[in-house]
Amino acid sequence: MPKVSAKWQITLPISQCEALGIEPGGEVESFIADGLLTIIKKRKGSAKGLLKSIRVNRDMTDEDSLQSALK
Repeated sequence: MPKVSAKWQITLPISQCEALGIEPGGEVESFIADGLLTIIKKRKGSAKGLLKSIRVNRDMTDEDSLQSALK
C-alpha cells in the first residue's frame, strides 16, 4: 500500500503504472470528488474539443458578458 512521504509524495505501485502506461517522469493529474482521490495519466490533447458543445452568443459584447457575470 502506498504511503505519503514527508514531502507529501506518493509512490505508485509499478504494476498500476505499467497498466496505465505511466513511466518515470510522466505527467499525471489528480482530482478529489466525494472524498476519493483519483489519479489519471495526462494525455496530450485530451482537452481538445472540450468546449465544442458550449453555445456562444456572438452578439454579446465583452461589456455585456462582464455585466452578466457580475449579476
